[in-house]
Order: sequence, then structure tokens, then C-alpha cells
Amino acid sequence: MAPPPHEPDNCGSEAAPAVDVTAARDLIISSAGGHRYLDVRTEEELAKLGHLVEPQNSLNVPYMFITPEGSRVKNAQFVEQVASLLTSKEEPVLVGCQSGKRSELACIDLQAAGFKKVKNMGGGYLAWVHHGFPVHHPLPVPGDMEHDASPRPPTPPPAPSSQA
Repeated sequence: MAPPPHEPDNCGSEAAPAVDVTAARDLIISSAGGHRYLDVRTEEELAKLGHLVEPQNSLNVPYMFITPEGSRVKNAQFVEQVASLLTSKEEPVLVGCQSGKRSELACIDLQAAGFKKVKNMGGGYLAWVHHGFPVHHPLPVPGDMEHDASPRPPTPPPAPSSQA
């Protein structure tokens, strides 16, 4: 039976320590915790669903890409891309994705590459939202048709009541 959305999935927990979303939020917002948040979802997922922390305070390196045929393929440059964004392999990193599965695999790859302080956010984005934690949506870029919302006409006021 799958764990509830707010519980970490401990599958493979020896290789990828998991923290629940409440602890993850505390690690992210605590200046003493010093954890960088690494979101391994695709850019399309981020644009559609939003970021868990302000985009400028997090890193995004997709662990997988979606092909035009709709299948997922692993990002062959994942570890190198992450390494280029961090100051060292000693930097504390909290990894998250949609549900916690991709981030667990990403943690295993990062640990195998020598990253020492990597943790998986169990439950991922789904657990974050389930707990009612804030999600930051990117602002539409003017002229970007994919992100521009069509203007909506104002809602008309209710009709006056005919009862006196």
C-alpha cells in the first residue's frame, strides 16, 4: 500500500534519506539549515504547477525529460548540471519533484557522484500542496503565448432584485 501523500516513501532510504515536507519546509526557510532546494521537475511542470520556493532561491535541473512521443528519458547530464550550480559536493541539498520518486532517484545518483549532504523531500510537490504550504507561480512573460492568459471580461454585477 502506498504511503499517504504527506508521508515520505522510505523505499531505498539507506541510499537517499527522506524528510517529510514539514521538515523540508523548515530546512528550506531556515537560514541556519542552509539547504539549497533542487527541483528536478521539468520546466513545463514548473510553469504549469509553480515553484515551492521563490524561483530565485531554488535550483531547477530536470532529472527526466518528456519526449515528443510522451515517454520519459533520463537527463544524461543531470549530475554535471547540478555540480555546475553548487559551490561544492559538501553543500546541503534538498531534492524534490512531483511525488518524491524522481527526486529519490536523483538523490541516489548525486550520492553516487560524491555529494555528501543530499536529502529527498518525501511526497514531493503533492505533499507540499496537501499541507497547504505556499506555491509561487511564475508571472507571465509579455509576448509569451504559452504563458499569456487571455483577458477575461469583468464579471457583471448581479441583477437588482425585483422584490421590494
